[in-house]
Amino acid sequence: MSTRRCILFALVALGTSLASNLHAQEAWPKRPVRMVIASPGGSGPDVLLRVMTERVSQALKQPVVVDNRPGANGHLATIEVAKAPADGYTVLFASAAGTVVNQALQPDLALNVLAKFTPVAQIGAGGIHLVTSPDFPAANLQEFIAYVKANPGKLNYASWGVGSTGHLVMESLKNQYKLDVRHVPYKSVPQIYQDMGGGIIKVAFVDATSSLPLIKNGKLKALGNTGTARGPALPELATFTEQGVKFAADGWYGVFVPKGTPDAVVSRLHREFLKVMMDPAMKERLLQFNMAHPPLKSPEEFCKTVAADLLLWQSIVKTNGIRIE
Repeated sequence: MSTRRCILFALVALGTSLASNLHAQEAWPKRPVRMVIASPGGSGPDVLLRVMTERVSQALKQPVVVDNRPGANGHLATIEVAKAPADGYTVLFASAAGTVVNQALQPDLALNVLAKFTPVAQIGAGGIHLVTSPDFPAANLQEFIAYVKANPGKLNYASWGVGSTGHLVMESLKNQYKLDVRHVPYKSVPQIYQDMGGGIIKVAFVDATSSLPLIKNGKLKALGNTGTARGPALPELATFTEQGVKFAADGWYGVFVPKGTPDAVVSRLHREFLKVMMDPAMKERLLQFNMAHPPLKSPEEFCKTVAADLLLWQSIVKTNGIRIE
């Protein structure tokens, strides 16, 4: 009898769950959906998101409104969504830097990504670039390492801030090869380009999108790509791994919802963003951003990517003793 009761209870529970999810799917969305992004209006990620939300809005038959919340390396946007009701009406569009890297650096900021959010869809993947001024005496990563070792303490490099991806990558290089090179944190990548053009700084880590035109017109020299694969818009630039350096990590953008959001809403959002990603025009847009178009992942697969990347960045932070003051 107890076995029969358990089976009956399970069937009733399953039916209730399915009915609840079906109701959520039918009812959602009844009003506009807010898409929170850490990047400012007019930035590359903002432009990318608006292209996607325009199409998702049409599919949902409700406006998807972009809400720009820049600041604190993505922390303000993630906290905004983490505190929102788990009803599908507040969605996060975030980068790896604004989620897993932030958590690795500042675990006390309540940014536990997998505890606070359900990953919905991964959007693109790609590394960042190590670049130098055109006259820098190195043509590749190994020559750069040799130059720094031969000139300890004489070289400065720039990144877009303490705790940025570029900062963490260089700290990993410094640890592996015992390099003596000083970090000069900037507030933004455009400021780095300005000072590199003026000869104030010779070496920097920058994103793989905005650096493209400067590399192609010869104003910057690219030495390596930190991603797991070469950038589609700059296939001649070898990855760190291909050049014998033990480092490979992809940045990505992702769609997240607060933990507890109904499964039917997660599935619907995933399905609509998947349709956008499958559009040839979207693939071309990602190419313009120099981001690979990875195999389309289920929410569960994207969740595994988030978990694996968190472990990677936590290891880098711990190994190199990096702290945010």
